[in-house]
Amino acid sequence: MPQQREFDLILFGATGFVGKLTAEYLCTAAPAGAKIALAGRSADKLAAVRAGLGPAAADWGLVVADSSDPASLAAMAERTTVVVTTVGPYLRYGLPLVGACAAAGTHYADLTGEPLFIHDAIERHEQTAIDSGAKIVNSCGYDSIPSDLSVYELYRASVADNTGELEDTTLVAYFKGGMSGGTIDSGRAMMEDVAADSSRGRILAHPYSLSPDRSMDPDVGRQSDQALARADSIDPSLHGWVTTFIMASHNTKVVRRTNGLLGWVYGKQFRYREVMNAGNSPAAPLVAAGIAGGIVAGMASGAVLSRVALGRKLLDRVLPKPGTGPSEQSRRSGWFTMKTFARTSSGAKYQATFAGTGDPGYQATAVLLGQSGLCLAFDELPERAGVLTPASAMGEALTARLREAGMTIEVTRQ
Repeated sequence: MPQQREFDLILFGATGFVGKLTAEYLCTAAPAGAKIALAGRSADKLAAVRAGLGPAAADWGLVVADSSDPASLAAMAERTTVVVTTVGPYLRYGLPLVGACAAAGTHYADLTGEPLFIHDAIERHEQTAIDSGAKIVNSCGYDSIPSDLSVYELYRASVADNTGELEDTTLVAYFKGGMSGGTIDSGRAMMEDVAADSSRGRILAHPYSLSPDRSMDPDVGRQSDQALARADSIDPSLHGWVTTFIMASHNTKVVRRTNGLLGWVYGKQFRYREVMNAGNSPAAPLVAAGIAGGIVAGMASGAVLSRVALGRKLLDRVLPKPGTGPSEQSRRSGWFTMKTFARTSSGAKYQATFAGTGDPGYQATAVLLGQSGLCLAFDELPERAGVLTPASAMGEALTARLREAGMTIEVTRQ
């Protein structure tokens, strides 16, 4: 842990849409006496956000910092135990902050769903973070905490029952909520990056591109994030159809990185995928096929348009803008349930359920990110440092916090 500093936690990007939601959550969740600050480019806007939070935030600090000003990022990192950042796309704006936190021995949590960003953070800043003791924890929102902790809890259950290593493991996502402008902008940032350097596409395509040691990864044959199947092919308790889950390509890489960071404890035959529920109506097969095909076509079209200025201008006009989001009523009416089914080497079967209320990309993500920051700031955690995943950095401590915050995280043996 960093030595005692002026702040326990700084929230960077506090004037943005998700930043404000996270600040509101921290007002209710932070322990008494926690030293918290809001950070961003404008002191006036930060002051307005703090004023809107009410008495609970009256003593919070304000820190002016800009992702384009490395000196301001270094100064911010040196003042706090933890930086929580919502400033994305991280591929465009995030690496200087990762570098500042790694150099200062400051823990860090973000919301990235960008494998290219995590790959670059590992390449450029992992050793510095290891040397300083900084925990650089990526993907601390709906992407990818439910995925990562679900598999981690399945592993813990198999160890407790002595039922062998994890083998075929499949997550099925159920949710109600929209895709944020920030998420779409992150996708665009990656497409533009690949358009500029086609070799970067191999990082997106390879299932183990975030692995700490590719020579140690399980050799289980081809693994694809594309899906179109009957749900009961995963487990007899399921009905209807499943299809491609747009965040599977990112989440599965995070889960596989966790396995590597923990010493490949999930097993040498650990095979992991994620799919999305498409319903069980008569039209479900067509819906599932349409979603799967639409994701592929949308990504291909975006990649082509990202290559030219006119295409990028067209995307600017038709896609949701970063920093935008749904109404409070819509956010509160959302929900998510992730069901993960696993079989172990002894033939034992388990189901993990991870569920929460609120739009997963907004309301629930504010809880997940806020609790991640508080966990890094206040909990006793493994000594592990470097560019980490939620499960490898925080494990049981984060699971306990999220249960206390009202989320369902449970494992049952079938």
